[in-house]
Amino acid sequence: MRAKTAEDRALLELIDPVAESLGLAVVRVRLMGGTLRRRLQVMAERQADHDISVEECARLSRAVSEVLDAADPIAGEYLLEVSSPGIDRPLTRLIDFSLFEGYEARLETDRMVEGRKRFKGVLAGTEGENVAIDLDGEDETALIPFAWLADAKLVLTDELLKRGAALRAARGEPEDDGLPQDTSGGALDADNSDSTQDSTKDDA
Repeated sequence: MRAKTAEDRALLELIDPVAESLGLAVVRVRLMGGTLRRRLQVMAERQADHDISVEECARLSRAVSEVLDAADPIAGEYLLEVSSPGIDRPLTRLIDFSLFEGYEARLETDRMVEGRKRFKGVLAGTEGENVAIDLDGEDETALIPFAWLADAKLVLTDELLKRGAALRAARGEPEDDGLPQDTSGGALDADNSDSTQDSTKDDA
């Protein structure tokens, strides 16, 4: 789920080594928009503690821009947006479901599972290649194959906000760190990014 389309996957192959060279991991790559003005969104975090600073976003943005300028994989103009995954982050790797065990999440599958595609509940880790989740209103823990997931995202709860505040406190940052916030909410793929760095590429 780190890349959704063939174009996203090709870009991820270019961006992954760049992020790794900076000690970062790419959480998600999405190329969005039409043919006139597209937006390339890159979410990343430190491999060590799953966090990222504004300065690291800026360094990654510059490094990715250099690689994309050389490879020129995107036709036309596009805006490169490098950001953190945000507090209510997308869950794109199997390990994410273990890292955020105990927190509420929404999952969407690419096929019907017992008559539905959308699920909400508390993450219960993983079992093999399956995501374990305690679904709302059900007694038994459900197992959903990770390969069947189309989207997954943490739900913004008080517990999740407290976790974010604790991480900021551990870094010695104020409760409101003043970083850009997207509070639009909405669908599973809406993003709330704490750190963002934009750059623009225009064809001559």
